Amino acid sequence: PPGKKVLIVYAHQEPKSFNGSLKSIAEEELSKQGCSVTVSDLYAMQFEPRTTRNDIVGCLHNSEEFKYVVEAREAYKRGALSNDIIEEQKKVQEADLLIFQFPLYWFSMPAIMKGWVDRVFVPGFAFELPKHYDSGLLKNKLALFSFTTGGSKEVYTKGGMSGDIRYILWPMQHGIMHFCGIKVLAPHICFAPDYASEKERKEMLTAWAQRLKTLWKEEPINCSPEWYFE
Repeated sequence: PPGKKVLIVYAHQEPKSFNGSLKSIAEEELSKQGCSVTVSDLYAMQFEPRTTRNDIVGCLHNSEEFKYVVEAREAYKRGALSNDIIEEQKKVQEADLLIFQFPLYWFSMPAIMKGWVDRVFVPGFAFELPKHYDSGLLKNKLALFSFTTGGSKEVYTKGGMSGDIRYILWPMQHGIMHFCGIKVLAPHICFAPDYASEKERKEMLTAWAQRLKTLWKEEPINCSPEWYFE
């Protein structure tokens, strides 16, 4: 619906890639609906994935011993995080929906995207114990993981070599998003586009465009472990 804000966090090196096409389709389709869409193109931004002393501007809370989680929390409180982190936090803060678009690397997100999470979702901003899971600080937001795999759909089943694809989603959807209070829409998975025919690839792209048309009507998945492991 018009007025909704979407942040696409995108990790692929090549704009002409299949992931690049999925990202562009989301951008076009959601803009057409009157949403305002922002893209964080992590490779193009040369986003720094490492959590270092450089993330804190000025003096440290404890100069004797550097503990990132403590320093990041304190720096967030006093507005002393580095500019690139503050920029991304603003985008997250404003977004109603976060779409993560990436190729699956080693059963997970690419390092540059994981680094984005590590640096942007700092305590005080994304959660503050005991405010986590349903009371996480980013509640009232939605997230959707849209990704491609190397293996076929059969490989990622309970009886398959890699196990149920849902097991792989547990750390990302539950351990990051739900932990911070974000509700999760069903993932959008394009299995093995590299091995698909041109026709099949087109169909995958069309299916994504179709889904986006009614995305705002979707209910989030059940946040319990059962969704992943039953």
